[in-house]
Amino acid sequence: MELTPTSEDEAFRRAARDWLLANRPAGPAPREGRASRDYATDWLARCHAGGWSGLAWPSDYGGQGLSPERLILWYEEYVRARAPSALDCTFVALNHAGPTVIARGTEAQKAFHLPRILEGRSIWCQGFSEPGAGSDLASLRTTGRVEGDVLVVNGQKIWSSYADIADYQELLIRTEPGSSRHKGLSWVICDMTLPGITVRPIENMAGVTHFAEVFYDDVRIPLDNVVGDLHDGWSVAMTTLAFERRTAALALQLELSVKVEDLIALADAPAGSATAARLADLRAEAAAIRAMTWRTALREPATPFDGSLVRLSFAELAQKVHRAAMDILGPAGLTDGHWSHDYLESYSETIAGGTAEIQRNIIAERVLGLPREPRA
Repeated sequence: MELTPTSEDEAFRRAARDWLLANRPAGPAPREGRASRDYATDWLARCHAGGWSGLAWPSDYGGQGLSPERLILWYEEYVRARAPSALDCTFVALNHAGPTVIARGTEAQKAFHLPRILEGRSIWCQGFSEPGAGSDLASLRTTGRVEGDVLVVNGQKIWSSYADIADYQELLIRTEPGSSRHKGLSWVICDMTLPGITVRPIENMAGVTHFAEVFYDDVRIPLDNVVGDLHDGWSVAMTTLAFERRTAALALQLELSVKVEDLIALADAPAGSATAARLADLRAEAAAIRAMTWRTALREPATPFDGSLVRLSFAELAQKVHRAAMDILGPAGLTDGHWSHDYLESYSETIAGGTAEIQRNIIAERVLGLPREPRA
């Protein structure tokens, strides 16, 4: 694995830095609602016009086809420029749905959806988790009954980010009667304007409504919207989650290093103090996350569970960083809208995208080869 940048890499880095500094939005992003959608789609449209959209997508589908090395260089400059968070309402479309449609979709699905995603013309949300089927995704119960050329969908999803402002949803449902667990599922493109869909936003403890419950009452979705084969949705869903756990969160992982440096500057701790030692540990852990990010992106041949190692390390470090921020700020943290908001949001890091316990099981069983956890 070669980590020495070439002259072409350095030229790419300079071009990315110059463009970002010249084009990043001046004001902060709204945290929710239609205003957050308009801000995110305007930024994505600007990136697309500048040739900086779909960086990891193949050029055949409108992307830039960047190598993993170049992608990391871009994101390093992205976070240094303090560009808008990559975890906005365009995240699912760019990093879940789009790559999954490229890998498993029909040509008609690709032709219709991919340009809209790249240009910021459509927002997607995810419909995987259900009450009682979050980390144990295979136990989901939302059904799709085949009637002629449509699926009639009934059930409920929860923790669907940005469902209240989304155009489409990557929806995982049970389509084969009598099936259980991983069998008989289908991955479906759901138009969020269809009759029978009800979206109820959920306010989290940080006071924002990123999440929502989604209810389906005889929602009729064309069979043409199935991605991959009917009843083979589990393998398609694993394709989606592989993108999320391996490369989709590169910007978030690298952004954590910037937050640590911000916290060090904020604390201005005396050398040799307990606070300085604590911050030094956080800086070292952030550097380790950056190294793991490089290894995950560049290791050949790729190993399928590297993403769980990075995801778990990132989630736990994010909580440590924000907990340290609250300790350093003391009572002032209660009125600091930036750090207090991010501190409350950080509690979700060890739950979203597969809980810390699930990630540990994956690492133990599939990386270390330890005995499987007993199943009830």
